[in-house]
Order: sequence, then structure tokens, then C-alpha cells
Amino acid sequence: MTTLSVKPSQHFRLPDWQISSHLLSSNAERQRDASQQIRQEICTLRNETNNQTIWDEYDNQNRLSERIDSVDRWKEILDKSLTDTDAEIDAMIQMKEAAERALQAKNLPLDVAIECLTLRESRRDIDVVKDAVDDELHKEVEVIDNSKLALQKKIKEVFEQLCLLQEVRQQLNSDHRGKMEALEIDRVCLSLNVHSPNISLKVNPTRVPNGSAGQYGNMCASGCPSSCTMQQWDDYSQYIKDRAEAERKASTDLREATALTIAETNNELEAQRVATEYAFRKRIREIERYLSQLRWQEKKTLEEIAELEEATRRLEEDLRVKMRNLKLAHTRLETRTYRPNMEMCRDQVHYGLTDEVHQLESTMAVLKQKLGQSQHTLDALHKNLARIQADIACKSNSLLLNNKCMDTRRKLTVPAEKFVPEVDTFNRTSNRTLPPLKCRQLELI
Repeated sequence: MTTLSVKPSQHFRLPDWQISSHLLSSNAERQRDASQQIRQEICTLRNETNNQTIWDEYDNQNRLSERIDSVDRWKEILDKSLTDTDAEIDAMIQMKEAAERALQAKNLPLDVAIECLTLRESRRDIDVVKDAVDDELHKEVEVIDNSKLALQKKIKEVFEQLCLLQEVRQQLNSDHRGKMEALEIDRVCLSLNVHSPNISLKVNPTRVPNGSAGQYGNMCASGCPSSCTMQQWDDYSQYIKDRAEAERKASTDLREATALTIAETNNELEAQRVATEYAFRKRIREIERYLSQLRWQEKKTLEEIAELEEATRRLEEDLRVKMRNLKLAHTRLETRTYRPNMEMCRDQVHYGLTDEVHQLESTMAVLKQKLGQSQHTLDALHKNLARIQADIACKSNSLLLNNKCMDTRRKLTVPAEKFVPEVDTFNRTSNRTLPPLKCRQLELI
């Protein structure tokens, strides 16, 4: 009898099999339900995340556009501020040059005033007097010195203001360059999309740049990366703009003050020039008047000397005639002493000759006395004439010096290329402004 081999295994009961099949079906259904739930959640999540990504990208696109508009608006403001600042710097440079020219122009009046004072030191004797001309010349030197000090002060202030304008221009330029770079970067970012070839993952892209914003003067201005808040960014640009406006206003006020100083110093110097030249003309007229009087006195004194010399000559001639008459009377009396004996009587002739001798001697004594008075008066006239002539020479010298001063002062009103001295310094001759070359050639012909 054949024996059937049976594989040894565990045998389950039918209920167990049924339960196993039921559990398997139930687990399959449960897993499918769970999978379906996950599929629904995945679908929902995909929709939500896609929408969120789209909206986030859209919002950031809008933010970038708004940021570009904001930066561009500030860039335009800075552009205008830079243009205005450059214009103000140019105006300040021109004003500084004008003040320097005005300061340089004060050297000629100062040299002229000092030259006039030096020339007037050549006056002689009594004419070395401290007159109104001296007062006005010293006052003119003082006015010029004060004008130069005022102009130098304004030039210094203008230079300092120019430094401040240059500093604020550098800040404006730095902020302007920063905004130009930021605009370029943000516009590049705005142009990117998911299909751009140059996009990639970066290491720690959400990091905050190192450093922090400090005071306005150093905010976001260093070479190292730094970050600041929107309020700080806006405040910094506003600060630079306000500072530029303040410096431009201060510069405008300083330019007006400098122009006023230039005008005031020019007016003061011109007024003093007019006053000094008026004093010169008045003094010249006064010297000419006294010189005319002295020349009249010289003429009259010379006439009086001539008349007195003629009278003295006639008086000496009368003395010589009286001496001959006296010699005649003496000779007659002496000759009559040789009469003989009783003829030696004191007759009428003797008494007449004696009276004649006495009369002649008395007359000659009076004439000699008068001759001495005449010679003394003549000496006094000659001495007074010498004093008059010395004073005429002194005043002529003073008049020449004053006229040379007036000629020198013509440099202040006559252009240098047309100035020709009226008084030759070496020959002391008067000249006039040369006529045009063509006229002088015709005169020579």
C-alpha cells in the first residue's frame, strides 16, 4: 500500500481563512481611502502653494516696481540737487574770483596813496605842514586797509563755504551713485523670471548683511556691506537733500553779502578818492593863490628896490655935489686966511662962507643919515626879497609835488594803456595825454 507524503505545515481553520480575507480586503479599502485622502490633500496643497507662489512673486514684482519708482524718484531729486549744487559752486567760484579781483584792485589805490604821501614828504621848510590833504591821504590808506581786511574775511568765508558745498556734493554724488547701482540691480531683478538661464540656488540668501547703520554722515557709506531700515534709508536721503538746500541757501546769502561788501568797499574807496582829490585841488588852488600873491610881492619888492636904489644913487650924487660945495667953501675960507695985515677982517664974506660950511656940514650929516637909512632899508628889502623868493621856490616845489600827486592819481581813473604822465618826473615838464598815433604822425609831417 502506497503511503501519501504530506508536507508538514500548519493548517488553519476555515473561519481563520475567512477572517484573513476579510482583514485583507478591509486593509486594502482603508489604504485606498487614506491614499485618496492624501491625493486630495496633495491636490489642495499644490493649488494653494502654486497660488501662494504666484501671488508672492506677483507681490514682489510689484514691490520691486514700487521700489524702483521710489529710488528713481529720489534719484531725480538728487539729480536736481546735484545740478543746483554744481551751479551754486560755479557761482561761488565766480564770486570768490570777483572778491579776489576786488582785493587785488585795492593794491593800486594803496600804492598811489603811499606814493602821494612819499612825494609830499619832499616838501621843504614851512610847507611841510599837516594839512587836509595829509589827513585825507592817511584816511584813504586806512579805508583801503579796512576794505582789504573785509574782502579777505569774505574770501575766507567763501572758501570755507565752497569746502562745505564740495563736501555736500560728494555726499549727494555718493548717494546718487548708490541709487543708480540700486536701480540697475533692482531692474535686473525685475527682469528675472523662472525661465531665466542665470538663476540658481545661493548659500544662505536670506542672511542679513553684516554691519548696521550709524549716524547720517556714515550711514550706508562704508565699503563693507551694511543694512539699514527703510526709515533710515529715507531719512538719510532726506538729510542729504536738506543739508544741500541749507548749504545752498547759506551760499546764496554769503554771495549776496560778498557782493554787498565788494560794492560797499568800492563805494567807500571811490568816495574817499573824490574827497582826497577835492582836498588836493583845494590845496593846489590855495598854494597857487599864495604863490600868486608872493610873486606879486616879489614884483613890487623888486620895483621898490629899484626905486630905492635909484633914490640912494641920487642921494649919493647929492652928497658928492655937497662935498664939492663944501670943498669950495673950505678952499675959499683957507685962501682968505692969507690976506695981509688989516685985510684979515671978519667981513660978510667970512661970515657967509662960515655959515655955508656949517650949513653944508649939517646938510651932509642929514644926507648921510638918510643914506644909512636907505642902505639899511635896501638891505632889509633884499633880505625880504630873498625870503619871498625862497618861499616862492618852496611853494613852487609844493605845487609841483601836489600836481605830480594828482597826475599819479589819474591811474585810478584812466585805463593803464591810455595813461601818460602829465608831469615828467625827471625833467619836471608838463605833458598831456598823447593824441592817437595817426594824429601824432600828421603833426610830425
